[in-house]
Amino acid sequence: MENPKTKAVVFGGAGFLGSHVADILSDRGYQVVIFDLKKSPYLKEGQISLVGDITDEKAVEEALQDCQVVYNFAAIADMDEAKEKPLNTIKSNILGNTVLLEAAIKNNVKRFVFASTLYVYSNTGSFYRSSKQACESIIENYHEIYGLDHTILRYGSLYGPRSNEDNWVHRILKQAIVEGKITRPGDGEEIRDYIHVHDAARLSCDVLNDEYKNQHVIIAGNQAIKIKDSLEMIKEMFNKEIELEFLPKTTLTGHYKITPYAFTPKLAKRIQGNHYVDFGQGILDLINQLYKKYSPHKKKDGFYTKD
Repeated sequence: MENPKTKAVVFGGAGFLGSHVADILSDRGYQVVIFDLKKSPYLKEGQISLVGDITDEKAVEEALQDCQVVYNFAAIADMDEAKEKPLNTIKSNILGNTVLLEAAIKNNVKRFVFASTLYVYSNTGSFYRSSKQACESIIENYHEIYGLDHTILRYGSLYGPRSNEDNWVHRILKQAIVEGKITRPGDGEEIRDYIHVHDAARLSCDVLNDEYKNQHVIIAGNQAIKIKDSLEMIKEMFNKEIELEFLPKTTLTGHYKITPYAFTPKLAKRIQGNHYVDFGQGILDLINQLYKKYSPHKKKDGFYTKD
């Protein structure tokens, strides 16, 4: 599928994961259009940035003219925000995605790639989870009725450069830098499969191969780790100068503990690359990046330390 004339539109392409996917698509020879609520601060040479809302049917249809590939990363992805604003979540996540599907049919798009989540397997995740479940079902309906080829990506826990405070790893590293501590609801026994955004983005582009057509694909880390173990590792990286505090479980807002698997939609393939960013190395690199942003400390011997 990869050739210089293939047009790919990345909705939500100014964001964390979407911007990295847009970069890789450009590197692989696609004509990339980024459609988002704001102009992308990461725009590469040759990319086109369109500012708009995915619920704007006219703007979406115009963006998809002569388009072969669509990625949808545009959504309310923060579970707390989704829980507090269910109507906005339904409008953005479900209605917005359906607007894209309609435009994809009208423009004869060859592949529709949707960013879902492992929470679709779970009874947790509240409106965020249910909105993603609904989108998956609607996408399958568009394939059954209109023949729209798709790939549904279920992501694990992402971290890495270009994240913001909606991302949990970013948020706790900022707290460590600014406050000298990390707080976490629960006892730390929760298990996560962290995956670096560079790995997730690369795999998100690999799924354009025909073997992933009309498939559900899991993109998650290569090794599960307990929250408390990851926090202890981070504490060591800060030379044990930060405090770890675990809050009562009653403050949890719908996150799963050991596994997301409860509700079972269609089974998904798990895709993993032959090489990947080591979790410890990825965290260390991110700490250095965030020190530049959040800390007045000065750089010494390649790392940011106290005066």
